[in-house]
Amino acid sequence: MKPHIIKDIALAEEGAQRIEWARRHMPVLEQIRERFEKERPLEGINVVACLHVTVETANLITALQAGGANIALTASNPLSTQDDVAAALAADGTHVFAVRGENEKEYYECLEEALKIGPQVTLDDGADTIALLHSDHPELLPGVIGGCEETTTGVIRLRAMAADGALAYPVLAVNDAETKMMFDNRYGTGQSTLHGIMNATNVLFAGKTVVVVGYGWCGRGVSMRAKGLGANVVVVEVNPRKALEAVMDGYRVMPMADAARIGDLFITVTGDISVIRTEHFELMQDQAIVANSGHFNVELDLPGLSSVAVGISEVKEDVMEYLLANGNRIYVLAEGRLVNLASAFGHPPEVMDMSFANQALCVRHIVEHGEGLNNQVYHVPTEIDEEVAALKLSAMGIKIETLTAEQDEYLHSWTMGT
Repeated sequence: MKPHIIKDIALAEEGAQRIEWARRHMPVLEQIRERFEKERPLEGINVVACLHVTVETANLITALQAGGANIALTASNPLSTQDDVAAALAADGTHVFAVRGENEKEYYECLEEALKIGPQVTLDDGADTIALLHSDHPELLPGVIGGCEETTTGVIRLRAMAADGALAYPVLAVNDAETKMMFDNRYGTGQSTLHGIMNATNVLFAGKTVVVVGYGWCGRGVSMRAKGLGANVVVVEVNPRKALEAVMDGYRVMPMADAARIGDLFITVTGDISVIRTEHFELMQDQAIVANSGHFNVELDLPGLSSVAVGISEVKEDVMEYLLANGNRIYVLAEGRLVNLASAFGHPPEVMDMSFANQALCVRHIVEHGEGLNNQVYHVPTEIDEEVAALKLSAMGIKIETLTAEQDEYLHSWTMGT
């Protein structure tokens, strides 16, 4: 295995400064790092982490290393790598294989290099490591104790594998932990998505019609933040319960074909493929802006848009203009990739503190209990979720009420009556 594949080791000092700044805003993970350093629960465990290479991820990596783990880190998205962070980790001896802007071939070459460590635990954001192990490296599967998956799309893929009997080792769905999903997806994606769009365009949200495609936790967060900036929010959703929730939250709900005609700015957060298609692009107004903050750029049918465009040009960094035959211009941000990472810094460290605290504690859980688990997707143990919440509240200086003995008995008894 190569020591690293990065852009420039000279960026290490700048990256180290930014990693330290994030560390100061991640008190829960810092407490876990200190605990790991004393207890060394991951001694000698080989971990492949296919994650966004950001300052927050760097602090997760150092926490796992403090616990004794050997790490090979690779990017989970070609445009999410922060090159200075990769350099800082490489300078400290971590195996890092990530360069911002790598093409698909280079992306998989980096992932292949990381697998040479011989993983016992995998960490994924999108299940690419697990998919590659199962498809191309079945010889490595017997050595894997278990894995973690931290995004909705990946969890969906893995549950499909488990249902088909194809999953060869147990996986904890870190994405589904309440201290991850409800905060990272809602507040993290909500804020960082709008940050990325503003960085790329400097567009005014107030008065705009913003179409949010998908009303899961990410869609809720994006809608809430756009509304807070004065936008008129329209939600496109296929799930009737979520659509009803969006209506009750005060948003207009309609099919994509109707929303396409009135939107000024479109944001996809579904994790599904081709949710904005050629027929929708052709209905959009002149200078409509389209961004994705769900998963890979497959949420947008960019090949279809290219096929009907009479001209394609880069009008500024992270903004591609597609000129249609009717004279309308469609602006696609960050090549349709995750705009919050490609055009901004991703989620704030305060919210990633909880997500990565879950990751760290789940890795420990896998090492300690993985041999007794079946090859399926598991929820994060409730005690881990509650521990992360308690640590976060403590770090924020917030105290909560406790049950009296009588109250606790009442909640667990069937003999006390009402």
